[in-house]
Amino acid sequence: MKRLTLLITLCLIALTGMAQTAPSLREVTEGTLRARRINGVNPLADGLHYAQISPDGERIVKYSFKTGEEAGVIFDVKTARGQDLKRVEGYIMSPDESRILIQTQTTPIYRHSFTAEYYIYTVKNNTLTPLSEGGPQQVPLFSPDGNLIAFVRNNNLHLVKLLFDGSESQVTTDGEFNHVLNGIPDWVNEEEFGYSRAFDFSADSKMLAYIRFDETEVPQFSFPLYKGLMPEQTAYADYPGAYTYKYPVAGMKNSRPTVHTFDIKSRVTRKVDIPLDEEGYIPRIKFTPNPDALAVMTLNRHQDRMDIYMANPRSGLCKLIIRDEAPQYIKTEAYDQVQFYPENIALLSERDGYNHLYWYTAGGNLLRQVTSGEFEVKNFIGWDRKTGTFYYESNEGSPLRSAIYKTDSKGRKTCLTPEAGTNSAIFSTDLTHFMNTHSNLQTPYVITLRDNNGKLLKTLEDNAALRNKLASRRLGEKELFTLPLPDGTQLNGWMVRPADFDPSKKYPVIMYQYSGPGSQEVKDSWATGFCRDGALLESYWASQGFITVCVDGRGTGGRGAAFEKCTYLNLGIKEAKDQVEAAIHLGTLPYIDKTRIGIWGWSYGGFNTLMAMSEGRPVFKAGVAVAAPTSWKFYDTVYTERYMRTPKENSHGYEQGSAMTHAHKLNGELLLIHGMADDNVHFRNLAEYTEALVQAGKQFDMQVYTNRNHSIFGGETRHHLFTRLTNHFKEHLKP
Repeated sequence: MKRLTLLITLCLIALTGMAQTAPSLREVTEGTLRARRINGVNPLADGLHYAQISPDGERIVKYSFKTGEEAGVIFDVKTARGQDLKRVEGYIMSPDESRILIQTQTTPIYRHSFTAEYYIYTVKNNTLTPLSEGGPQQVPLFSPDGNLIAFVRNNNLHLVKLLFDGSESQVTTDGEFNHVLNGIPDWVNEEEFGYSRAFDFSADSKMLAYIRFDETEVPQFSFPLYKGLMPEQTAYADYPGAYTYKYPVAGMKNSRPTVHTFDIKSRVTRKVDIPLDEEGYIPRIKFTPNPDALAVMTLNRHQDRMDIYMANPRSGLCKLIIRDEAPQYIKTEAYDQVQFYPENIALLSERDGYNHLYWYTAGGNLLRQVTSGEFEVKNFIGWDRKTGTFYYESNEGSPLRSAIYKTDSKGRKTCLTPEAGTNSAIFSTDLTHFMNTHSNLQTPYVITLRDNNGKLLKTLEDNAALRNKLASRRLGEKELFTLPLPDGTQLNGWMVRPADFDPSKKYPVIMYQYSGPGSQEVKDSWATGFCRDGALLESYWASQGFITVCVDGRGTGGRGAAFEKCTYLNLGIKEAKDQVEAAIHLGTLPYIDKTRIGIWGWSYGGFNTLMAMSEGRPVFKAGVAVAAPTSWKFYDTVYTERYMRTPKENSHGYEQGSAMTHAHKLNGELLLIHGMADDNVHFRNLAEYTEALVQAGKQFDMQVYTNRNHSIFGGETRHHLFTRLTNHFKEHLKP
């Protein structure tokens, strides 16, 4: 009998070892189960090929858009002559592709900006030469004829003439940290308008235009820096240091932007006469195919009016050609996706309630609205002059899905990607072929090559290896659902349940959300869950006995202007209410324990976590707020005023939309997490909010990360953070 018992025990141990296992938290935080994608694709000028950096970073390889086969090596660090480089971190090709700027030694600055050491690679003779010997460079750009390269160093524009042995000259001289920036945006313009280069060449390569940002009168902000680890900053080993930069909080002074042109031959600089509002913005400048027409896009401070001016770079005179207005605010797509053609301009606008494509003459006369209906154009891809065909990505049919479409000159529309889910595309320069990336909630990315009729030519990546690996793992059950509000509004959501889900049991719930204006967490996409990787973090939590739910409340994107902009002037009120209503609805489901529901989020999601836990109805037993803004008075001008106007104009909205105002109503076990070197949502937000909690007699937990920015990563940091977060929910939500 003892032998039989031992044999059975050994068999059970063996079977247990063979059983499926859920993703571990380590696998989630280190990304070892992340789906493969094809990154760094650059379509080449011939329309037939694209270029990509090899996985080892040592080569730039050319591939066929038709077959996906390798068609040659454009650059190889092992064979290039003149410099000993280890790897390629990025590259920029000249328009005729005879030269390539090779990016090395990249050092991040803010979200988009960085410095790097660039080398000019001449394809014909296989040689590398430094772009400049004077120090790292920012945002280098080839002129259209390929004979000039402009870049920024230390806030000043520089120009390299390749036909004159790479002679370098300085275009501006007044650039100074925390005072004047030439050709690059300041912190708030970079962060909220999403760009890092603020200069451009004219089509004939004779002129250079740039934005000058004078931030002298912008208030400064400082945060401490310590020695820390990973990386270790030895300069602060004996005494802490500090980083001080210009950061305009809501209602304060912004930098003053002006537009200037530089005549490369005569070296004459002129100021462009832009009729900009006293406190207005210039989010983009761009030369059109006409060398005498510089497009300057401006916004008033309320960001409810966008003007496009055409400026003559030599006379400095401007003419208003297009004005777009909105009752609340203009979305970033309007100025980010304007495209200029020799005789036309393409523009995205929400003027009919949904984001659609409009077609103008080069002089600003509206010819027609290209797309219409209760859906959004997410991206304008391009226009084929030969056939008059427009290509774009939209969510027609469902806000949860997207596809690639084309519309011909007669308005006949064709869907090029009929597979249900989420699609994005990179087209060849002649728009005859494209690389499509498709996924859905259950399917990792499938990357294919197609022609412009949608015909499948080749599958480049189907993530079969990952699918096979995940098939042997114990993943949570994922599904999309809709949730009704008491007023009849339908909200979209996703849910991840344990693999061994038993509907007769009662499960604790972790609600994740972001909830910021125009954001969208709920899509039929593999990029689901906080880590955007098939909800693997949520599958890990499912293995720990939790159900995870995400609901996109009012104010989120994909459903038109009325749904998205209903939170205007009152951030945090409807969003918090919707998460509370969602929790109440979930609590009515037979398999959910309404007494054990938690909520968490990062950044705006952290703010809404605090607002939802302080909404007045005690539905959340626990919550975690990571890097959360706690008062919009502490956040930057561009983002905050876009949705709230200034504190002087909207004092009630700022008061009611502050987590500190509602601190006395906080209900549930709260964990606050923040990085001390967060240049975006300052540590000040946590410091002031915790003081409000203390004075309100509210207990809470807190986790602070030394020298970490808004993303809170580096070394073991991410794993530590999610271990802390998980343990918080285990402690307070598990029976």
